Amino acid sequence: MDTAREKVAEDNNNNDHSVLRNDGWKITVGKTTYSILIVDDEVGIRDFLERSLQKTYNHVAVASSAEEAEKLRQQHHFDLFIVDICLPGCSGVDWLKSLVEQGWQSDVIFMTAFADVDKAIDALRLGASDFILKPFRLEQMISTVKRCVEKRRLMRENFVLQRRIDNLYSPEGMIGQSTLFLELFQMISRIAPTPSVVLIEGETGTGKELVASAIHKESGRMGPFVPVNCGAISAELIESELFGHLKGAFTGAQKARDGLFFYADGGTLFLDEISEMPLLMQAKLLRVLEEKSIRPVGSEREISVDVRIVAATNRSLEQAKDEGLFREDLFYRLNVVKLAIPPLRDRREDIIPLVQHFSKMLARQLGMQAIPFDQADWLELEAHSWPGNVRELKNLVERCLLLGMFPKDILKSENDQLDSNLGYPAHWNLETIERDHIEKVLALTGGNKTQAAEKLGVSRKTLTRKFQFWQELEGKGFKGV
Repeated sequence: MDTAREKVAEDNNNNDHSVLRNDGWKITVGKTTYSILIVDDEVGIRDFLERSLQKTYNHVAVASSAEEAEKLRQQHHFDLFIVDICLPGCSGVDWLKSLVEQGWQSDVIFMTAFADVDKAIDALRLGASDFILKPFRLEQMISTVKRCVEKRRLMRENFVLQRRIDNLYSPEGMIGQSTLFLELFQMISRIAPTPSVVLIEGETGTGKELVASAIHKESGRMGPFVPVNCGAISAELIESELFGHLKGAFTGAQKARDGLFFYADGGTLFLDEISEMPLLMQAKLLRVLEEKSIRPVGSEREISVDVRIVAATNRSLEQAKDEGLFREDLFYRLNVVKLAIPPLRDRREDIIPLVQHFSKMLARQLGMQAIPFDQADWLELEAHSWPGNVRELKNLVERCLLLGMFPKDILKSENDQLDSNLGYPAHWNLETIERDHIEKVLALTGGNKTQAAEKLGVSRKTLTRKFQFWQELEGKGFKGV
């Protein structure tokens, strides 16, 4: 009987682009990373299905009995089992029953040459995906396998989408036009297509998850983007959350469960607040990064995963390393490419386009009309220090929409307090000060430009020309004052 390990050696003269992994699996570039185990005592059926399915799927193994299949199952992870019901020794249905009792989670297609209705019902009750009578057409089997593959894909995507609903924060795209923002976006475009680990550092609310999501979208990876906050999971549960566990692996483990690495296979796993990960778990994460495989809690077998890691922190990992709170070896493994997200106070040119974006998005979500912001509002927004960064700005816009106006003195800017002797923030340029003063004088005259021009000591024509100039700039996309 040929095993999966023996089979990988027989195709060495083929021209396919393939590599041999340490665990004996042969990986062919361009094929689907979906593992299948065929269990049948008829060698002809085994070889026929193996050759046919290997054209599409990377991992295909065969066994002649339930006992032999169980040995392979304990050594490797399989997404699908194709099993003959009538096997020597333990029957296919009895084997499936024992797996279900252990909390096993995979798809199974049963085959049989005998149309036994009772056995078919038993198999379907145990969770079998389908029941195929022999002899069957190859197209029938391939179609059934494809349905299982699609169901598995949808299950993963549904899990990821459901998980993200509760943590939805990011806007529809990255918004900004400042030099610092454009430099950040250029770096994202450069590193995204690579498989390298990325470390994102930035203050709370700067949009680290949004940057990580942009890296994933630009990477071209076909799998999902799976975010997880390491600081929000207890030290006792984080290993199970990431790697999964078997039934009975610990108190409360009523059934087996796949981990986030499993759901992120082929995609990107975003480890937010990586600095909060316990030291023991840091060592296990380092091993996963090196070996490209995980071991569910309570299991003795490794599961290979193709996951790109993007980590983020709002504190200095290097400082945490120096303080003994973060493993030095993991720090150097994560610090391959580091992206520093600038705080909002360092890119004030992005405030106006962000407010405009949030106003449209939140007004649509809340079913409200967007409110207008006048020049004084923009100046106050730009003068604020934004300790909560983009998240604080988004919350402020939502509050304004709910109130139906921009409340005066809603922001207590540190800059305004420090520069109270000047009457305006010290970082304003002369053009900003001039426009602010003209706006205030015009407001005092009730919008009468002739009276405002007299108070300002300029002609009405000059005043009109300045307003036209500012409007032209804004019409061309100039944001700010």
